[in-house]
Amino acid sequence: MTRALTVSIDAMGGDAGPAIVVSALLKTLQRHTDTRFILHGDEAQLNALVARHPKLAGRASVRHAPGRVTMEDKPSHILRRGKDTSMWHTIDCVKQGEADVAVSAGNTGALMAVSMFGLGIIEGISRPAIAVIWPTLKGQCVVLDVGANIAATDEQLVDFAVMGEAFAHVIFGLAKPTVGILNVGAEEQKGNEGVRGAAQILRNSNLPMAFHGFVEGDDIAKGTVDVVVTDGFTGNIALKTAEGTARLVSAYLRAALKRSFFSKLGAAFASGALAVLRRKLDPRAANGGIFLGLNGVVVKSHGGADAVGFASALDMAIDMAKADINARITADRSRITAESAGARAGEL
Repeated sequence: MTRALTVSIDAMGGDAGPAIVVSALLKTLQRHTDTRFILHGDEAQLNALVARHPKLAGRASVRHAPGRVTMEDKPSHILRRGKDTSMWHTIDCVKQGEADVAVSAGNTGALMAVSMFGLGIIEGISRPAIAVIWPTLKGQCVVLDVGANIAATDEQLVDFAVMGEAFAHVIFGLAKPTVGILNVGAEEQKGNEGVRGAAQILRNSNLPMAFHGFVEGDDIAKGTVDVVVTDGFTGNIALKTAEGTARLVSAYLRAALKRSFFSKLGAAFASGALAVLRRKLDPRAANGGIFLGLNGVVVKSHGGADAVGFASALDMAIDMAKADINARITADRSRITAESAGARAGEL
């Protein structure tokens, strides 16, 4: 690149306001010293926040956007009347080539709609998907889709597998990630037509992945595969259930450690191990879902993220911008298309 890697940020999208975003920039600059940021939102408010931190001088610039997308706004409404919003400006900045990646903590549906409208979809991909990094007993895995598509056909599940494999290659450095399709059982005859059809296509493909077959819900946390593929309805429920379970375990643990003098004493002796557990259960460390399948990189931060969580989303965005993930997705999807065409020709 002839300029420094640049991140376009919707500074008004999160629940906690732009102060969290500016604090996150300071954390990100410690790890990515050559990165620049363009903040979109209320100019007066953002300039005042940036001016408080000399380290941001020359690294963070502000673009005025008077409008703001709320969590209640419908995607269709934003597409018709949202061109003055910080979210729209954030995506347009990537579209115009001024930035390499976009980050927002705003309304997920509106962000997907604006991103698809502004950036378009990779040729050969039918629908984008939201991918997240999921902690497992073996480390981490990728799960997609977690909310962009309520239902998915067999071809769309294949697209998700291709995009998830490329994501795992970039993030985890895996030459040949293992991929599984989430199902109600591991047996080949289980599931609906969509998952069975997708499995058949992937078994017969020659992609740079190791197709595992079907996996069940508990296989996600076990780390059975590197990439778990599912529709957005199932994936989002699984994600929210896991987040709730993590909070439940943390609450139970805190209550148990405060129950008596001896439990408090035991907690003091085990403080190091408990600190490790807290870090593993901290959702901020893996905050950020990436919209895969677009002609550009867009990362969605959790709406309630604090500065640590938003900085994690920025880290993911920068890593994705440095890797040419879309080229791998395009090549692999083209290979699937060619193989399918060859198989149909052989049947004639």
